[in-house]
Amino acid sequence: MPINVTPIPGLSPEINDLRRRTADVVNAEVLPNEEKLWRSRRDANMSEDEIESSRRESIEVREQIKAKVFQAGLWAPHLPKEYGGAGLDFLSLAYMYEILAYGVGGPTLFGIAAPNSGNASILVKYGTEEQKQKWLLPLIAGEMESGFSMTEPEHAGSDPRSIETEAVRDGDDWVINGHKWFTSNGIDANFFIVMCRAVDPTGEFGSSGRMTQIIVPSATAGVNIVRGIGIFGHPTSDHCEIRYENVRVPMENTLGLVGQGHQAAQDRLGAGRVYHCMNSIGQMWRAFDLMVERTLVRQVHGGLLKDKQFIQGFIAESYMDLQSARLMTINAAEKVAHNDPDARTAISAIKVFVPAAYHRVVDRAIQVWGGAGVSNDLPLSQMYLTARVLRLADGPDEVHKILIAKNILHRYEDGEGWNFGT
Repeated sequence: MPINVTPIPGLSPEINDLRRRTADVVNAEVLPNEEKLWRSRRDANMSEDEIESSRRESIEVREQIKAKVFQAGLWAPHLPKEYGGAGLDFLSLAYMYEILAYGVGGPTLFGIAAPNSGNASILVKYGTEEQKQKWLLPLIAGEMESGFSMTEPEHAGSDPRSIETEAVRDGDDWVINGHKWFTSNGIDANFFIVMCRAVDPTGEFGSSGRMTQIIVPSATAGVNIVRGIGIFGHPTSDHCEIRYENVRVPMENTLGLVGQGHQAAQDRLGAGRVYHCMNSIGQMWRAFDLMVERTLVRQVHGGLLKDKQFIQGFIAESYMDLQSARLMTINAAEKVAHNDPDARTAISAIKVFVPAAYHRVVDRAIQVWGGAGVSNDLPLSQMYLTARVLRLADGPDEVHKILIAKNILHRYEDGEGWNFGT
């Protein structure tokens, strides 16, 4: 069924119009074509010729929809207009993301699929003009793919201070050695943005020993992709384990200054956490609609599911989870948009609450659909896995809970209470 979007009272006409136009594309173009768009991912028993034909059809349909997104002025909404984006502000993006995520693969079709979207934003903020011409513009145009290489198997991803991958200056080059995994989009990437500890005694680009991000073309000698890491029983994925062994790249590939790497990562992750939550809400919305729709038609034990009190409880609980998650996330987005000092606490709160609520909503939807719920015929099983991964991605729940508690305690130690009225 289509996503039900109507104007929100009190919201600006511009954002309401943005939500409506996004919903129009999702309802008219994405939902009716979901099977064609991603068919090649689902049908594993086809012949090689059938797979290739299906793949070509999927690509053609995706490109047609992307063209309509572009015509609607909705392509790459997170990027400035001068780089081919829609130039939307933070709050507008948040409201848009919940709508486009309703359709399977929506972010990809709107030009904001991770990690390319985050990498593009980092290149816009920290890249030189030469870097933007060489890497950013082809990335936006879809002529290149990128990966983000930060997490290391030997160290907790929640503690970036423990990163050991080193970039040692040798003349006008960096020589990089290190071991990364869960490097997103690692199979298809033309280049990686690699988080390193820079060793440069000259201090030309910043203090030696501090974090930096470096652009590394994937074809560079010494970039050894070990494997696509299997996830949840799948034999492989595009999240790769990579060994960087004496990888030599020019100093001009440095993003920003040495010492800005951690801040660049936080710039990426802070906004990304809000957007991930809004994406999650869009998918929760879809799961909720699927669940309720099923209860209206499924006959079991002499009656419709909608008349069973257990199922009515599912509907009520999922409504509360979805409403709570959505309002919390919008509140956090507004705090970010207005530079509220409590934004960091609000972001951590939604980072913990929303994936858990997402998991519960999808779990109930699967239960209502029964066997079909865990099949590839519906998007619910992939949503379920995504919800679980989000409890680890961009910082595990426990780290965010500690941050929330510390921020609250500091406020009370200073003689103030927490203001829940903002």
